[in-house]
Amino acid sequence: MSKHLIELVNIRKSYDGEDALRNINLYIRDGEFLTLLGPSGCGKTTMLRIIAGFVMPTEGQVYMEEKDLVSIPPYKRRVNTVFQKYALFPHLNVFDNIAFGLKIQKLPKTEIETRVNEMLELVNLKGYGKRWIEQLSGGQQQRVAIARALVNRPQVLLLDEPLGALDLKLRKGMQLELKRMQQRLGITFIYVTHDQEEALTMSDTIVVMNEGVIQQIGTPTDIYNEPKNIFVAKFIGESNIVPGEMLEDYKVRFYGNVYECVDKGFPKNQPVDVVVRPEDIDIVAPEAAKLTGVVRSVLFMGVHYEFRVECADFTWTVHSTDYVPVGQNVGLIILPDAIHIMNKSVTPDAMELSVEDEDIDPEEETEPEEEI
Repeated sequence: MSKHLIELVNIRKSYDGEDALRNINLYIRDGEFLTLLGPSGCGKTTMLRIIAGFVMPTEGQVYMEEKDLVSIPPYKRRVNTVFQKYALFPHLNVFDNIAFGLKIQKLPKTEIETRVNEMLELVNLKGYGKRWIEQLSGGQQQRVAIARALVNRPQVLLLDEPLGALDLKLRKGMQLELKRMQQRLGITFIYVTHDQEEALTMSDTIVVMNEGVIQQIGTPTDIYNEPKNIFVAKFIGESNIVPGEMLEDYKVRFYGNVYECVDKGFPKNQPVDVVVRPEDIDIVAPEAAKLTGVVRSVLFMGVHYEFRVECADFTWTVHSTDYVPVGQNVGLIILPDAIHIMNKSVTPDAMELSVEDEDIDPEEETEPEEEI
């Protein structure tokens, strides 16, 4: 397991007497692609800016390789940042934009040329060095911003929603490019986004946040398949969430039917929340299932249909590649491994988190004006 490169210990940040971050305890491994994921205003950017040094915590420490960074200014940290607004210099060409930080350091001309050309090749812009910024597309400008940040050879690259200004197709392509760069360079990426698909596609570890509280930390698979509470289950993909009763290990009852499941360890007859993903439900003939209902709507989503199936007191969302018309009576099959059991939801402050997961509470700020 990689060593802990960055640790946030008991971080608190307050604005005008209001806590924006509270009791943050989080570690980030060397060489990890970690994503801070959550809706706008949840504190992702505030956390990123504290690591970068643009924001000072009210309390707590930020360690990098066991050295406290709080008193170290941003330009002395081995951390660079790429923002959604790339802050490129329009009066400089691509080469000089990337070389800017190296020239400030007064490195030899031959070393500057070597390192800039390495970066141009890394971001697939070989031969673009003499072009002006206004001659580049949005995706190319984003690559220049990344190259400018990486040319200084930081230990950590911070990325604050860098793909937000790109169109869907280009954004998806750049997701793969960023992951490729991170794996090739082997450095730590800390990425901020509100896009769930983006986080699932690129990350080694995802930190899900809401209203300043870390809801869950885990791998993309864990976050998607084993959400710890209703917020995570709803925010990461789509979910059907219904009240249930855990009768005993591997057996749960909801909406009058008893189902086999794969969960255990709950007290007998404990009220629980039952989560079933839409793609894990099979539509069959009514006589083949104990859960039956009527199709109330159908949406074509490109790779599948999205159905709303009304079953007594709950309308289920179901994804299937097979078409069923509105008004048809159907049965719904839910297999044991499609059922995920959660404790009944509680308020974020009272929620128990994993050993790595701690609380936060922020008001998200706008990004800094200039990259250091």
